[in-house]
Amino acid sequence: MPELPEVETIVRALRARLGGLRLTEVTVRRSDLRRALPPDLPSRIRGRRWLGFRRRAKYALVDLEGGDTLLFHLGMSGRLLLDAPPCGVHEHLTFSFEGGRILRFVDPRRFGLLDLWPTASLADHPRLRGLGPEPLDPGFTPRVLAACLAGRRSPIKMALLDQKLVAGIGNIYACEALFDAGIDPRRESATLGPRRIARLAAALPRVLLRAIEAGGSSLRDYVGIDGTLGSFQNGFRVYDREGEPCPGCGTAIRRIVQSGRSTFFCPRCQR
Repeated sequence: MPELPEVETIVRALRARLGGLRLTEVTVRRSDLRRALPPDLPSRIRGRRWLGFRRRAKYALVDLEGGDTLLFHLGMSGRLLLDAPPCGVHEHLTFSFEGGRILRFVDPRRFGLLDLWPTASLADHPRLRGLGPEPLDPGFTPRVLAACLAGRRSPIKMALLDQKLVAGIGNIYACEALFDAGIDPRRESATLGPRRIARLAAALPRVLLRAIEAGGSSLRDYVGIDGTLGSFQNGFRVYDREGEPCPGCGTAIRRIVQSGRSTFFCPRCQR
């Protein structure tokens, strides 16, 4: 599933290529994605300019002329492809713009979703309401992170995956950030002291920004809107490196399973 860096990469690319363009046509080939598309979607958004491009957690948000926002989630296998050739039966929506640009929403497994919501009340959308703070916000401080983790008895790795605590973090970047911070993923969240909290609050945005600079991580389905692969996976320090030497100390990277998810870490560097 695309995580924060992959969605941020997509949002930035859409902003650069589609910002201000008017949508001239919407073709819906299949409306039963993870949830049904909004009723009469084509007629409600046709002729409106795409003005603003944002991200919240793992959701891409497009602010439309007229006061509504499109909300995209790519699920497990979804892709937004710009000016690509037709993608066959898995291309569920096609957006055509003035000047001839075409954006295709392709999702073989149909776990993605698209919704339309009034921009003024977007924070009340059921998918966005209750999300935790954004780790890339300037206000994401050690004090904020400490408040998120206070009283939590779950392992810190699982706490980071809880979108109500910290928004946008997935399995890859939780593993990488915990390594960067030198924290054992099994450690109980509430036991992190001020120094570990400070290291983790700094490690999360540091790792995420490196991933964004690399265009995200392409392990299976994710590509950018122009079809190019991300390259952050080429520099993983622990994720998916079971048995390989730790880049810090040479100890073999371990893999364990936490709540059904693979966790990778260095048993020597992470305490």
